[in-house]
Amino acid sequence: GTLPSGNLPAGSILQVVQGSSTTEFTEASPSNDTTYYPSSNKLTVTITPSSTSSKIIVNAISSLRVSKDAQTGDIGIALVIKEIISGGSTTELYPISNSYRSGFYISNQPASTNTRFRHNEIVYRSPATTSSITYEVGMFAYASLLDQIWLNDGGGRAEITAYEVQG
Repeated sequence: GTLPSGNLPAGSILQVVQGSSTTEFTEASPSNDTTYYPSSNKLTVTITPSSTSSKIIVNAISSLRVSKDAQTGDIGIALVIKEIISGGSTTELYPISNSYRSGFYISNQPASTNTRFRHNEIVYRSPATTSSITYEVGMFAYASLLDQIWLNDGGGRAEITAYEVQG
């Protein structure tokens, strides 16, 4: 039979939901510390907690790429996860408040170069709701002279997984 979730110990996984995308998103001439999200074919997952005491762990992974213009300089880029609670708040979850100190950084990146890598971002939330919650993946970058930034560069596999954990 099924064991009611209230009888499970704290830390038990109650549900797992997963979303994926193979769609590349590009932002031309990005601004420093500005967050960009695809307008369609988004990398998202929606979960509905079974209890207000539940915790949510979100894990996102995607390829990122930065294209530097004709001048040498510093670059940084990171994933951002947006939490949208149905009928409630929307919160952007950054690894740190500025992209300079975010997930990936190179000092003195040579001119006219591209840098690509896989980035993973994990967040732990206590949303205190049983309303549905959508988590959406975006990106933000650092450098005044970037030509373009890419989320899910090359159209590879990007994934987001949400876990409901017994509180």
